[in-house]
Amino acid sequence: MSVNKKANGTSSASRYVTFQGCKNFRLRIIMAILSGKAVKIEKIRSDDMNPGLKDYEVSFLRLIEAVTNGSSIEISYTGTAIIFKPGIVTGGSYTHACPNSKPVGYFVEPMLYLAPFSKKKFSLLFRGITASHTDAGLEAIKWGLLPVMEKFGVRECALHTLKRGSPPLGGGEVHLVVDSLISQPITMHALDTPMINKIRGVAYSTRVSPAMVNRMIDASRKVLRDKQVGCEVNITADVWRGENSGKSPGWGITLVAENKQGWRYFSQSISSPGDVPEDIGTKVAYQLLDEINNSSVVGRNQLPLALIFMVIGKEDLGRLRISKNQIDSKFVQLLRDVKKVFGTQVILQECEDGDESDMVLTVKGIGFTNTNKKIA
Repeated sequence: MSVNKKANGTSSASRYVTFQGCKNFRLRIIMAILSGKAVKIEKIRSDDMNPGLKDYEVSFLRLIEAVTNGSSIEISYTGTAIIFKPGIVTGGSYTHACPNSKPVGYFVEPMLYLAPFSKKKFSLLFRGITASHTDAGLEAIKWGLLPVMEKFGVRECALHTLKRGSPPLGGGEVHLVVDSLISQPITMHALDTPMINKIRGVAYSTRVSPAMVNRMIDASRKVLRDKQVGCEVNITADVWRGENSGKSPGWGITLVAENKQGWRYFSQSISSPGDVPEDIGTKVAYQLLDEINNSSVVGRNQLPLALIFMVIGKEDLGRLRISKNQIDSKFVQLLRDVKKVFGTQVILQECEDGDESDMVLTVKGIGFTNTNKKIA
C-alpha cells in the first residue's frame, strides 16, 4: 500500500470509476475487484474535523491486499482520496488483527463476496471484537448471510467462533472457512414469501453472570409469545468464561426467523454500560418482528449480498421479490453504484399477484466467470 501525494488528480478521470464520499466504501472496493475496474474514491470525509480514511478502512484495505495478488492501492497525503486497481483473488490462509474501532464482522462480511471466486480456498482467522451495535455479529453472519450464499450455489462455508470478545477491549477469535469455489452464482428466481415456520436465536455473555443470558431469553420469549407468532421458538444460552471469553464483560442476543424455503431474517443487539438485559431481549424481539413485517424474500441487511450475486451471475434474467419498505436511500445508492461499476440497470416492477406492498427486482447478470482458479 503506497501513499501518493499526487493521487488527488494527476490521472485522467476516464481511467477510473470515480466515487465521492465514504458511503459504501467496502462494497465499492469489492465491486471493483469483481468487475476488474479501477476505482477512484474522492472527498473521503473532507469536511470532517478528522478528514480521510479511518483506521478500520485502512485495515480493510490491508486485508484486501492479503487476499488478492496484484492489487494497487494509492492513498493521497491527506487520506481523503484513494485509487484502487484490483488484482486477482487468491485467497489462502491469513490471520488479520482487526482494530477495536470495528468488530470482526465488518471484515468478514466483504470476504463473503470474494471467497467463492478465489484461486484457493479461504481460511481466514480474525482477531478482535466479535460484536457491535452497527455491524453484523457472528450469528447474523452464520444464520443470515451464509444461507443467502447457499442459495447462489456456495454451499461449503462456515464461520467458527473460537473466542468471544466484547467491546471495548475485544480479545475474540473467529475463523472463516470457504471451501466452495464456483465459476458463477446460480441465477435467482425468488418470487414467493412463505410464512415463517420457526424462530431461533442465541443469547451470549462474556465475563458476566449467566443470569444476564437467561433474563434476555425470557424477555424475548415473552414478546414473541404475546405477539402470537404461531411457530416454534428456540433460543439457546451461550455463556463464555475464562480465557476464551475475551478481555471485556458484555452480553448480547441474536434472533433469526426462518421460512420453509430456507430464507431468513435476523435482528441483533449488544449491551451498553447501564443497559438492563430485559430491555435488550425485548428490543431485539420487536426488531425481528419489524424486520419480518418490512421484508419480503430477504431482509434489509441481506439485500446487498443477494443483489451483487445476481448482478455477477449468468447472462440471464434473475428475479427477486423485495418489499417497498426496503427501498430507502441506502438501497438507491447501492443501485447507483452497481450501475456505475457494472453498467447494469436494475428494474423494479409491480408484483403480478397484485400485492402493492412488494415489488419484483429484475436484473440481467453480466456473465462473470471465475477465472482465478485457472491462473497459475
